[in-house]
Amino acid sequence: MKKITDKNEALKAVKENGFALYYASKKLQNDKDVVLAAVKQNAWALFDASKELRNDKEVILEAVKKDGWVLELASEELRADIEVVLEAVRECGDALRFASLELQNAILIKYLK
Repeated sequence: MKKITDKNEALKAVKENGFALYYASKKLQNDKDVVLAAVKQNAWALFDASKELRNDKEVILEAVKKDGWVLELASEELRADIEVVLEAVRECGDALRFASLELQNAILIKYLK
C-alpha cells in the first residue's frame, strides 16, 4: 500500500481501520486529529503515532479507555500521570504493570491497607 499523504484520505482510512495509521506519512502520524480518529477505532494504532502524540494526554486517555494495555506505549511522563493510569487500570487491571514504579507503589499501598 502506498503512503497516505492527504489528511482527508487518512481520516477516512483510520476511521475504518485504526491500523491504517501505519501507512500515513510521518506528518499525518503527528496530526492529532488523524491519530485520535485512529485510536478511537483501534487503541493499538497508537503504536504508529509520533513520539509527540504518545506524550499527548488527550490521545493517551482516548487510547487507554479502549484498551488499558496501550499504557505501555505512552510516554514515561504519562505513565506517571495518576489520571491516565487510573483510566488504564479501570479498563484493564493488568495495565498497572506499565505505570511508573512510584504510582504502582502508591496505588498498591492505598488499596492494600
